[in-house]
Amino acid sequence: MKWTDTLDIAIALEEAHADADNVNLRFTDLHAWVCALPGFADDPAKSSEKILEAIQMAWIDERD
Repeated sequence: MKWTDTLDIAIALEEAHADADNVNLRFTDLHAWVCALPGFADDPAKSSEKILEAIQMAWIDERD
């Protein structure tokens, strides 16, 4: 997975952190969780607030 794979990341985050409050999540935590996902293979420095926000929105949609 890469930073642009927002839906795949959201699904993996839901599986790994099903009890997390994904609405009130700090981007620093989200960044760390994405980087720790199995199959994530992108440069951690390529992340941005816009990318993290897109991942968070996809995760919220996935949970609903």
